[in-house]
Amino acid sequence: MDAKYEGIAVTPRNGKAVEINSMWYNALKIMEELAKEFEGKEVAHKYGVLATKTKKSFNEKFYNEKKKCLYDVIEDEKIRPNQLFSMYLAYPVIDLNSIIADEVFTTVTKKLLNKYGLKTLAKGEENYVEIYEGSPFKRDMSYHQGITWPWLLGIYYDSYKNRIKATKDKVKKQELQAGLKQFVVNVKKTFEKDFYQRGMVGSISELYDSKAPFLPKGTMAQGWSVAEVFRIMLEK
Repeated sequence: MDAKYEGIAVTPRNGKAVEINSMWYNALKIMEELAKEFEGKEVAHKYGVLATKTKKSFNEKFYNEKKKCLYDVIEDEKIRPNQLFSMYLAYPVIDLNSIIADEVFTTVTKKLLNKYGLKTLAKGEENYVEIYEGSPFKRDMSYHQGITWPWLLGIYYDSYKNRIKATKDKVKKQELQAGLKQFVVNVKKTFEKDFYQRGMVGSISELYDSKAPFLPKGTMAQGWSVAEVFRIMLEK
């Protein structure tokens, strides 16, 4: 969320951002594993201790009980998709079997997911915009304020898979598997049509409006949109 116009940050996120802290925990766990292989138990233990402290602090400070989600930046209650970084990485910083994980995923699904991607801001939040249009200034000011990004479907997809992998309850696992299967079917149905009939024929756009008819906007053929959507459609 780095959009600027004439030096004005559209979505300033000063402080402790949820995705940065999620990636920091993931990095510490990776370093712990590498240290076990190449540096020895003592060095690995140091990274393990740092990771444990990070996870404890994260879960204490980022959970927003009021909105049943994670703060985008500590004390910033806007509902954004960045919180999925806590679930989709190799080492999730929140317990995927926890109530918090259920709440986060449910909130993202209800507030941000549509058939073309994830909205960058939930409807009803301050400065929410759902149509990408107008002057360069107006477009930049709406870039991460509610517009839909297809590539974020990949993070949602991986979060779904990680939850299934972590779930031990057979009934819940079956429910999640059924939900993921339907999600993949929906993605295929949406983009098989979009790929041939809308926007840049033969590719997938960078952005989509967040209300019907969900017009494709931004870069006509965006690599990361194509990559993530195709990964979902083709992965078995």
